[in-house]
Amino acid sequence: MRKKVTVVGSGNVGATAAHWLASKEQADVVLIDIIEGVPQGKGLDLLEAMPIEKRDSYVLGTNDYADTANSDIVVITAGIPRKPGMSRDDLLHTNYKIMSDVVGKVTQYSPDCILIIVSNPLDAMAQAAYKLSGFSRNRVIGMAGILDSARFRAFIARELDVSVENVTAFVLGGHGDTMVPLPRYSTVAGIPITELMDAATIDRLVQRTRDGGAEIVKHLKTGSAYYAPSAAVAEMVEAILKDKRKIVPCAAYLEGEYGIKGLFVGVPCKLGSKGIEKILEIKLTPEEHAALQKSADSVKELVGVIGV
Repeated sequence: MRKKVTVVGSGNVGATAAHWLASKEQADVVLIDIIEGVPQGKGLDLLEAMPIEKRDSYVLGTNDYADTANSDIVVITAGIPRKPGMSRDDLLHTNYKIMSDVVGKVTQYSPDCILIIVSNPLDAMAQAAYKLSGFSRNRVIGMAGILDSARFRAFIARELDVSVENVTAFVLGGHGDTMVPLPRYSTVAGIPITELMDAATIDRLVQRTRDGGAEIVKHLKTGSAYYAPSAAVAEMVEAILKDKRKIVPCAAYLEGEYGIKGLFVGVPCKLGSKGIEKILEIKLTPEEHAALQKSADSVKELVGVIGV
């Protein structure tokens, strides 16, 4: 049976995610939104691109959640985007209301799906979706670490003038100002970047990674990033649908790992057909652990506001 992925929200992130998924022939795609005409138009446009791309992905744009029935994965991007001067936290109450509505509808029609949450503030929205859905923790995953790590990788590659294929990077913690890039675990062809760059350069790249989303918002002025976030979604979808058991950083609900309990925090996860198949606990220095705890505290504060 062909795989089916629903993308909720036909704005820049959602429509671009649908584009990546269809163009990579990962699944048939349903693009859904409350705005009449937009998902239909973008979905049809994507469908008509498939012969050129030589892909047999079917793309449907709709306003009817019945069309999402029996999805293997549901990607939730719905919500208002971040604007200049607005933090991810400012989005909290509005996007929680949207999340409540969306989760109720998608789980009604796809009770066995895996949820990938992209809406901001990411960690709090993932926690909201987890509580609202009643799903097991392996089936609700926040997209954050892949994006943040990709930004770190891009900056490292440019700094050292090497292929991005040679660069691996790990970013843990919440998706925001308190994220925790880990230079010790970031490498170029297996060589730790701490052996290739001085501390000042690494600190500069770490800070740019933390500010990565805000830097793009500043340029765009009326929107936020969407190419890299949606590409990160496609990597997660592929790992799940192909049961790749790929280890990537994701926002996961922790139940004692890293000394954190009852919160979504970015950590290394093994993604496979069941969603999160394992959370990996890596050794952290006292400073790194303190930074991760600070990030978790930030998430805790947000989820406390919305009561999840």
